[in-house]
Amino acid sequence: MKDTPKLDDYLLFLAVTDGGGLVAAEKATGTPSPTLSRRMNALERALGKRLFERGARGYTLTSDGRALASEVEHLRAASQRLVNFNAKPSRPLVRITAGHWTTQYIARHFGEVWSQDSPWVPELVASNAMVDIARREADIGIRNRRPEQTWLAGRRIGRITYAEFARSAEITGYITLPENVANTPSQRWLRQQKPDQIVSTASDTRAEADLAVGGVGRVILPVFAGRAMPELVQVSPEIDAISHEEWLVSHHDARHDPPIRAALDAIGTLLSAPERFAP
Repeated sequence: MKDTPKLDDYLLFLAVTDGGGLVAAEKATGTPSPTLSRRMNALERALGKRLFERGARGYTLTSDGRALASEVEHLRAASQRLVNFNAKPSRPLVRITAGHWTTQYIARHFGEVWSQDSPWVPELVASNAMVDIARREADIGIRNRRPEQTWLAGRRIGRITYAEFARSAEITGYITLPENVANTPSQRWLRQQKPDQIVSTASDTRAEADLAVGGVGRVILPVFAGRAMPELVQVSPEIDAISHEEWLVSHHDARHDPPIRAALDAIGTLLSAPERFAP
């Protein structure tokens, strides 16, 4: 009964084919020439076909050899994918998504909970859109409500409050995003409650705040973000209508992976720090 060739036999066959002989194939694969010779002989016996003409100039493919080379050519790419898979980075990348102000807070304080020696690497993604954790577009998300999907796990962090901020209490009028991109509760509330008092718009939330720093108008910010900007002062009470809970969310299964668990603990510690919510 013939032995069935292994995938590795075909990869060695391709190496001998590429190098035109055993010496070059040995350099390419690290497999000794005597072993290569034995493996090629065994492959020919298993297939019942002569694959090479052996001579002083090396190994030359026969017609059956050329046919086999064509059949197994696709194994090169598959082999490289396996090499890449086995060469995973020792420190996995953990993708964390949140709104602009929460991402900024995490970035500015991240050194308190992470170092370059940590066993995972963060990737911060600032987005007010709902990034799909179920499809692994992100590993961890900071959301404004408890996750409803059964495949998502959530940890309550605290309550985020909002207020109006400006250079001084004398400044009137409001700054927000254009109506077609006003996709946060605070922006929608402003357009519903005070549409006639909007004096300017900006392309993103950071530009909104910069306009407020410039004295153009007032801007609604999370209190923790507004209080971190020394150029601005809080000029209104907290707006209860748009306050919300903050949840740390991950895929139900992935949360047990050591790097994601470590990241969840680090981000949870950072976001729940008492000084973040201190008056």
